[in-house]
Amino acid sequence: MNELLLALTLLVSFGGTLLFLKVFGKGGLFAWIGICTVFANIEVTIVVRAFGMDQTLGNTLFAATFLATDILSEIYGKKEASKGVLAGIFTSFTFILLSFFWVHYMPAESDWASGFVRGLFTNTPRMLLSSLIAYAISESIDVFLYHAWWNLTEKKTGSRTKMLWFRNNFSTLISQFVNIVIFNFGAFLGIYSFKELVAITWACYVIYIITSLLDTPFVYIARKIARDEYIYNTYTAS
Repeated sequence: MNELLLALTLLVSFGGTLLFLKVFGKGGLFAWIGICTVFANIEVTIVVRAFGMDQTLGNTLFAATFLATDILSEIYGKKEASKGVLAGIFTSFTFILLSFFWVHYMPAESDWASGFVRGLFTNTPRMLLSSLIAYAISESIDVFLYHAWWNLTEKKTGSRTKMLWFRNNFSTLISQFVNIVIFNFGAFLGIYSFKELVAITWACYVIYIITSLLDTPFVYIARKIARDEYIYNTYTAS
């Protein structure tokens, strides 16, 4: 069941990225980054066992934010991709701030939800802060590497459009490794044994490797959407 749910979540996460691009354009990608960031920060508090490994949830939703920034890089350029990273950072910070307020309200006698909210968020500021730091650093690295690889492949091939798979995968694989190491060790060091933490981190990164490889067709589809709407050539020329 867990494996099936992860696969369905991945489909929704990546499919939603394309849907928001198709319907809302560049603004839709910014919105989708915000949505995935909030939900991933909630999901990441849950540890499940899937594919024979213990792992935190949130991997597929965070993977969708990397997909969105790669699409922004490919279609709209580095400046807009950097804005997408900032959108995720501000969204995550706002979520941390508001969730801090939630646990300090004094509930009414008729309230039934506060206990659950406190149980979820009282002990997670360290986790959310680790998530914010990991996101900010790794997404910035992703955007930087994407365009560094792009410049390299353009010099090698003489084409600005070729080897999309290369810049997409190798920017994401490296940046997501940074993301998962910073988050897991920041959030769980001292909670799990070092051996358990290494195992969880490796399991999460295996999922990230899979999601990174699977997101490449979605970047190609996004580029086709942009070409059909006469966006791509305008932005990638700069």
